[in-house]
Amino acid sequence: ASARPIEQCQSIIAKLAVIWVGSMTLSVPEILLWQLAQDTSPVSGIVTEYCTMKPSSNLPESVYSLVLTYQNARMWWYFGCYFCLPILFTVSCQLVTRRISGAEKKTECRGTKHSQCESHLNCTIIGLTIIYGLCTTPENVCNIVVAYMSPDMSKQTLDLLNLINQFFLFFKCSVTPVLLLCLCRPLGQAFMDCCCCCCEGCSSDTASSEGSADSKLKTEMSSSIFFDKPRESPPPLLALGTPC
Repeated sequence: ASARPIEQCQSIIAKLAVIWVGSMTLSVPEILLWQLAQDTSPVSGIVTEYCTMKPSSNLPESVYSLVLTYQNARMWWYFGCYFCLPILFTVSCQLVTRRISGAEKKTECRGTKHSQCESHLNCTIIGLTIIYGLCTTPENVCNIVVAYMSPDMSKQTLDLLNLINQFFLFFKCSVTPVLLLCLCRPLGQAFMDCCCCCCEGCSSDTASSEGSADSKLKTEMSSSIFFDKPRESPPPLLALGTPC
């Protein structure tokens, strides 16, 4: 209902830069921790490469000690940075948004369309947060179990836990766009329209290309017949504004 100030592009880019740089900074220890190793497969006897959680000995001594410290506390770092921080940030933003929306509803009468858009957006964010929490919780539980009970667990159990982590990671990545299309109606409708246009465009393009080829052939034949004859009088001029 009332005009709101539009956020400048520089402000949005600055916020995105802080988010991306902060995320990459938090994930730097993972890059230094994992490395590629080679081992002979017990089944096929072929030398294969695999990723192992072991710091490289080529790192500087100070960095190597920090990576070892990170390896010992990795499950808590992973739990705090990749689970607690996103959940707390999303919940706090939702509380602030509801408080601001409640204060604006008291001062002014807002349109129903705008309130519906805000409710859809809030439902989308809450749905994404729930999916993220449900898919990340087993991974954190597995990391804590492996960190404290790995000496007493067999290799098959550890491989099973890693497989479960990969499954939930795949599930989270595949459900997220589907959830966005289902909860965000304009985006889902635009996606369906695009798919329908692509399906109908193939058949319509084929039919239009055949029709255009026939019309082009007829035009060329008529023009050749016309220009083979001598012109007796100039063609009449087209009126201004008529279609060609």
